[in-house]
Amino acid sequence: MNPELPPVAPEVAAAVVEALTSRLRKKLDAAIETYVAAPVTVEGAVRRVRCGEDAEVVLTPGPSGAVTDAGEAVCSCLLAPRCLHLAAVLGACPVADAETAVAQEVGTSTEVEPPAQDTVAPPQQTGPTDAQLTAARSLWAAAAAVLAAGIPAAGAVAQAEVLRASHTARLAGLHRAEAAALRVVRGLRGARSHHDGHRLADLVADLRELLLTTGLLAAADPAPALVGTARRSYRPEGALRVHGVCREPVISATGYGGVVTHVISDDGRWFTVADVKPGGPARARGAATATVALGSGSVDHAGLSRGGLLISGATLSSDGRLGAGKGVRATPVAGRSWISGPLAALFARPLSEAVAARLGNAPVSDPEGVERTAGELIGCDLVVVGVVEQHLLAQELTSGRPDPDGLLIRLLPASGHPDLAHTANLRRLASRPGLRLRVVGRLDPDRAATLRPLAVGPTPEAEGTTATTLRLPAEWQGHADLGYDRIEGSHLPPADALLETAGLPRIPSDPVTEAPLWRLRRLVEVAVSGGRRAAAEPARDGDRAGAVVALRRAGFRTAADLSQALAAEADRRGRDVFGRTEEADPDGYARAWLAAAVYLAGTERALVRATWEAPDAT
Repeated sequence: MNPELPPVAPEVAAAVVEALTSRLRKKLDAAIETYVAAPVTVEGAVRRVRCGEDAEVVLTPGPSGAVTDAGEAVCSCLLAPRCLHLAAVLGACPVADAETAVAQEVGTSTEVEPPAQDTVAPPQQTGPTDAQLTAARSLWAAAAAVLAAGIPAAGAVAQAEVLRASHTARLAGLHRAEAAALRVVRGLRGARSHHDGHRLADLVADLRELLLTTGLLAAADPAPALVGTARRSYRPEGALRVHGVCREPVISATGYGGVVTHVISDDGRWFTVADVKPGGPARARGAATATVALGSGSVDHAGLSRGGLLISGATLSSDGRLGAGKGVRATPVAGRSWISGPLAALFARPLSEAVAARLGNAPVSDPEGVERTAGELIGCDLVVVGVVEQHLLAQELTSGRPDPDGLLIRLLPASGHPDLAHTANLRRLASRPGLRLRVVGRLDPDRAATLRPLAVGPTPEAEGTTATTLRLPAEWQGHADLGYDRIEGSHLPPADALLETAGLPRIPSDPVTEAPLWRLRRLVEVAVSGGRRAAAEPARDGDRAGAVVALRRAGFRTAADLSQALAAEADRRGRDVFGRTEEADPDGYARAWLAAAVYLAGTERALVRATWEAPDAT
């Protein structure tokens, strides 16, 4: 992916690849690698890429900043638009978000008129429509083919099949499946280009959700969560008074950048005000002080995170994002501190209860809901204990005092991007063992007892003093946004003024990594990274039997059965009419992999949930 190129709508990229001849398709992956590093000429919104002496590709994004129409991408060569240049350049572009085609401008609201009182509601749909069933089966087939091929063989042609099927899913109203498909394509591109931000675990999770969602839909499961909602569909919310909590920088792998400001209403409901557009890290830095597009025109995101707004005619999306439609009016009001008003309740709840609410059991048919709940912000008071083996550890403060036998919590940066201040700020906080903090952040659902802070402030017990907590500048109004504000030595109390913390002989145990489930996890990940043949290799060498025995001895009998079934299905071969071996149908292999992946995710989530329990409760 070339960050200087604009995002491209999935249907545009897929159509260009489908128009190529079979001979040109074989050259497409190599051509994409060439244009990923090609220089880009920027002329306002227009992007030009020189492809040899006689060809130039010109991209003219629409108002959304993305190429959403075939006419916005042209090539000057004689074979255009069925040329390798155009397909390769579009293949080097980021994939546009699913909602780009719905809203031409970020922040544009689609107002929904309430039905008249005497209107008879139409009968509720009890299951997917015929169009949705067809779209789900098509997307399942494309995802199963990608799984069987593995990352090395899932090139531009296989990705185009997923993009084409995702566009069909969007037309059929399968918003959740479409979004998962686009994440899979981005993950494949990141893996094939060895992108720094790529994580195999993320690609495994996205592929798992895509197959699970489309598999259930194809079986006519009527659960509404499987269909999902269009994130750009806004509903009227009326009057709201919101108070800023913190800012969170956004730098996505799709070429987008910006800021999301988290706010809370008087009745304790959470909302977000987003300003995310194509631009990458530079835009994420600039958006920190950009004007909030909510009708006032006088408040920026830095001011909103420490102030408030009185909104009339508010509109709200399904994911809690406040819209900026024409009828929205906002008036700046004074903000609330973290020790009063609705925010005080965020820190009054014991950490164990808050974690249980976010990592609780949820239906398997709604992994998106599980992720959304786990990603909700959490607040707590902590004391920094120290650093052990590169892990910053802290303990919860109970009634203003640390429990020496309490749970040790790992603090990790919310983002490791070098252009953001998260990592540097945590290093600064780690230099003061005994420092007391009030923290707002979110749980890491994949790691044992891990919190990723977004903002910190002084604890109320130490307010008015500088002995044991932060002493932030007055203009920061009580908290520091860790992605933007940089904590300096003057913001910390002297080291000799802090109470000594108990020594730590070793880092706390991590059952997620220490349990023998790593054997099943490795097989699930190898199946994605290397394809069907890589997953079958251990079975042929006899290694799989040892893994199955080890899982059974440890009490993970279901994991052993699933591991054995997946390896056997991966090694299954059929024969054609001439007796030649051929790959078996990918559906059975995809179902075996999906069963193992769903079990693994659920079991690891249960292990993570257990690490948040107090030591005396385990």
